[in-house]
Amino acid sequence: MAYLTGPAQLFEADTDTIDSTKQYELGTRALDTSGNEYIYLQGVASTLENSWVTMDEAHLTTLAVADAQGRVAIAMAAIVADKYGWYQIYGKATGLCLASFADNGKVYLTSTAGSIDDADVAGDVVIGAIGRSARDTDTGAATFELNYPIAQDLAID
Repeated sequence: MAYLTGPAQLFEADTDTIDSTKQYELGTRALDTSGNEYIYLQGVASTLENSWVTMDEAHLTTLAVADAQGRVAIAMAAIVADKYGWYQIYGKATGLCLASFADNGKVYLTSTAGSIDDADVAGDVVIGAIGRSARDTDTGAATFELNYPIAQDLAID
């Protein structure tokens, strides 16, 4: 059994803040008052608010695409290359999805960078993410339930 200790962490930022310089260690986690969990990461080019990304062990992000592997998160802002910010990994989240995404849809990576779909694609399932609304035609996003999602590029069928 491990003994955990340490001071409570206080953050002076909203989850949609974009930092030009690193304000926290990459991989720092924080909770909001609703119990949603976020991780502090470096951005990547072409990231939009609500883009899906994968991250590696160094906490570097890549826009999520078919056949990607790694932990998965949703950008809370347009955190582009050489910027830093918060990405959601747990709780009720808003994420970009393709036009046909349906309420309670399964979550699969697509060839559209940063977006997901509910079309069954072998090897591209995002484990730990469930669709909880249909796609909003105005925003191109839907509501999701996240539980530390991961993509492993292997067939589950």
